[in-house]
Amino acid sequence: MFKGVIFDLDGTLVDSLEDITNAMNRVLKQHDFPTHSVAACQSFIGHGVRELVVKALPKDYQNEEWINRCFEEMIEVYRDNCTIKTKMYPGISDLLDELTARDLKMAVFSNKADELTKKVVKAIFPKWNFEVVAGLKVEAHKKPNPMVAIEISQKMEIPVEDLIFVGDTSVDMETAKNAGMHPVGVVWGFRTKEELIASGAKFILEKPLDLIKVL
Repeated sequence: MFKGVIFDLDGTLVDSLEDITNAMNRVLKQHDFPTHSVAACQSFIGHGVRELVVKALPKDYQNEEWINRCFEEMIEVYRDNCTIKTKMYPGISDLLDELTARDLKMAVFSNKADELTKKVVKAIFPKWNFEVVAGLKVEAHKKPNPMVAIEISQKMEIPVEDLIFVGDTSVDMETAKNAGMHPVGVVWGFRTKEELIASGAKFILEKPLDLIKVL
């Protein structure tokens, strides 16, 4: 019997692609580097902001000095612009209402920087209670490392096997498996159904309320 749900954030609960792309391109433009389309940035997302910066930089500039410089700039720009166009996916509010009505505990775990994860959740989801909202604090702890997911389960006081982990990428499915949780993939996010199934998704959600069938 499932007692709680841990959600990924970007591509799962919120469509943040435009804000992320705009912030990244602003940093690139400052240095006269080529910018990227929304579709290209979509393929860069999932492994944290630092990895996004690495992939967005021209090959000749993918060194520590430039990565660190542009990472700091990206965080600064995105911090001030992370909720301009970011919005819930259709049907998410209905799902959160339903989970709340069923007394299921909810949490968020993202590879986005912790400060930014908390800021987005606070701005977009003021109506709902998430037991834990956790983003990336230490690069080595980012998904698919299960350490933070397991810590969240302890804070929620729910055994890992009684938790569903919902996400839109292979990284999320691997995190769920590594933590001993139930991996569930969503098709409205940043990756394909095929990738989710190949990486171990037990269920695929075509729309948010499909999660109720899993319960």
